[in-house]
Amino acid sequence: MTERTTCLVAGGGPAGMVLALLLARAGVDVTVLEKHGDFLRDFRGDTVHPSTQTLLDELGLGEKFAALPQSRVNTVSLPVGDGRTLTIADFRGLNLPHPYVAMVPQWDLLDLLAEAGRAEPHFHLRLETEVIGLLREKGRVTGVRYRTAGGETGEIAAELTVGCDGRWSAVRTLAGLQPREFPVPMDTWWFRLPRNGNERSALVPGMRNGQFAVVIPREGYFQIAYLARKGMDAQLRTEGPAAFRERVAQVLPDFADRVGKIESMDEVRHLDVRLNRLRRWHADGVLCIGDAAHAMSPIGGVGINLAVQDAVATARLLAGPLRRGRVTRRELARVHRRRRLPTMLVQGIQRAMHRGIIRPLFDGGRSGPPKVIVRLLTAVPGVRAVPAYIIGVGLFPEHAPEFARRP
Repeated sequence: MTERTTCLVAGGGPAGMVLALLLARAGVDVTVLEKHGDFLRDFRGDTVHPSTQTLLDELGLGEKFAALPQSRVNTVSLPVGDGRTLTIADFRGLNLPHPYVAMVPQWDLLDLLAEAGRAEPHFHLRLETEVIGLLREKGRVTGVRYRTAGGETGEIAAELTVGCDGRWSAVRTLAGLQPREFPVPMDTWWFRLPRNGNERSALVPGMRNGQFAVVIPREGYFQIAYLARKGMDAQLRTEGPAAFRERVAQVLPDFADRVGKIESMDEVRHLDVRLNRLRRWHADGVLCIGDAAHAMSPIGGVGINLAVQDAVATARLLAGPLRRGRVTRRELARVHRRRRLPTMLVQGIQRAMHRGIIRPLFDGGRSGPPKVIVRLLTAVPGVRAVPAYIIGVGLFPEHAPEFARRP
């Protein structure tokens, strides 16, 4: 027998969980299908930006979030040679309740959202359940076919299906929505190194010898992102852990004393970096948001912030039509129109950084930002508030609708 819900959300990441919570608080029956059995997956995006923390305050979840284990990043810097660094973004200059980026394991944030959702009678989360097909009637998507981890299959009819299932979105593929791909010069390899005491509280990358690495301070350890030319994963794994440790020591000499902790390449997680955007985020009865609609470069760490804001805009624009029981293509197009411009602008900035910083570094032409940027930020420190705002708040930020707010 076919089950029924009003809104079917595929994917229990930040976009999916925020959307489901907001819609449930609006009185919309919503079901989230998450193919994993829990949220415990390492090296996902763990940045919670100032605007997302403000959203959690508006949802009445600020105190619970503040109680989660976390480290706080106040500034973002780049090396400029001779051992010097240049602060390019200082969140402390922003007039915000939370002028910092909180580094929180994503599973803790998702567990918090799931707990809040379970308090709502219209919220339903089903783990170990994967979307494997779309239901259609007269060309309109009317729900999904699913398979559980135990191999059971079934169908759920829905007025709206929302793909929040990431950059390799099954919903997007099944709906026939094709993204436009932009060239990306690099891939990323994630791993951990131990933290000795109260070291670094800023995001300071290493840029040496045509290599790039970002050090992210976490509670009890450092999360390291090593960036190299796209397509190098097979080479790095063939070279083995000893050669990889040498690469890390070259680009991050301050960490040469602990790279021996990398004992196997199995500890190094490869991310195939993509930068793309759907030309149209929707079809009749189906919508994609977050990474399913626009995969982001890791530059700036803004992907989660954009995905969450997509979810808030979607809930605000579609809660009413969903309560009435019918969502038209015109109403789905409103979500695309509202979120298209901030997505395009941020991706434009990321592409400019790929051309102006990452490619010259890999080509050996420069190890740092362009000199004109260095001179500007040195002469006018107040300019640092601009990248801080773009990273921390974003362009056209979204706030919780009244129906979702709690004291």
